[in-house]
Amino acid sequence: MMPEPTLKFKRLSDLAVVPAYQSEHAAGLDLHAATAESVEIPSGEIAIIPCGFAMSIPPGWEAQVRPRSGLAVKHGISLPNTPGTIDADYRGEVSVPLINLGKVAFTVEPGMRIAQMVVAPVARVVIEEVEDLGETTRGAGGFGSTGH
Repeated sequence: MMPEPTLKFKRLSDLAVVPAYQSEHAAGLDLHAATAESVEIPSGEIAIIPCGFAMSIPPGWEAQVRPRSGLAVKHGISLPNTPGTIDADYRGEVSVPLINLGKVAFTVEPGMRIAQMVVAPVARVVIEEVEDLGETTRGAGGFGSTGH
């Protein structure tokens, strides 16, 4: 089992909420809107919502930002780049681009839980250019080629 990494948190706004797990076995930490006022996202539009903090992720790890299932199912709120990756060397403010895929406008309230963040290990690879990749049963079959 890998050791637990330490996520260093730097508050950039008094409105920032420290990311937190909401249950004992939750995979993601909840991210909150650090806005002083409500933000309306019209149907089909994208709004970037600040979280009011910066962080330091240890080398060899990343943070994946994902939609909250309740907002997605009930309101059509997702992320246009899901999952979004925050690299270990990024030190700017954490912000979440939300897209409203629902049929009506959605309002993000100050302090609202808007996304979840999963911190995960990253495998780095060495690139080797070759003439032949070797054969497999699947071969070059693409989307849906395995019949599932």
